[in-house]
Amino acid sequence: MTTINSRQAAGKGSQARRGWSRRSFIGAAALIALHSAMPGQAAVLESLDPRDAPSPRQRKLMRLVSDLVIPATDTPGAGTVGAGDFAILALAHGLEGTRRPLPAPVAAALQPFVRADQSLDHVRWLEHALDPKWLSRPRAQQHTALAALDAAAFKGDSTAQPWRAIKGLILTGYYTSEIGGSQELLYELVPGRFDPKVPITPETRAFSSDWTAVDFG
Repeated sequence: MTTINSRQAAGKGSQARRGWSRRSFIGAAALIALHSAMPGQAAVLESLDPRDAPSPRQRKLMRLVSDLVIPATDTPGAGTVGAGDFAILALAHGLEGTRRPLPAPVAAALQPFVRADQSLDHVRWLEHALDPKWLSRPRAQQHTALAALDAAAFKGDSTAQPWRAIKGLILTGYYTSEIGGSQELLYELVPGRFDPKVPITPETRAFSSDWTAVDFG
């Protein structure tokens, strides 16, 4: 079965994950500050323009999708840490170019989900791409449907391309959270001694400060 689980695809702790780049981190800095300063995620989302504010159903969709991308293991999954809400906020603010006007042919193909400014409403698109009953299906069926969408997006299917941006922002939200950045990844405020040769296994966690491992965008 096609995988959407970034831990399965790249090994636990690895930062070599599709759709995640240094540009995402730089662009996310202001959103992370806003996200951290507010008393709760709901309050942050309530500050959005009403046209960009998600419905309760959309928030649930993004939470469940996030948990399929990075499920809980010995650390909480992406949905639990709020990566879905982060992605909604990032999409509303146009991170990774998601509020740019679409080229005319693309806009025509995705017309039901195009905003007045000709940018794509990614969350509404995802609701449609996963079908209206997706939320009520068993988790295995949810995984199968999302895995098929993921495979299509990364094989170049133009109708599935919006998923790439959504997935990338879920990953950004997770790995810039406290849990993702300091528990799922190793975080060492003050570097220790230099070891020129250390054993690396599939269980070895990457360091959150290892920028050489994240620039794949």
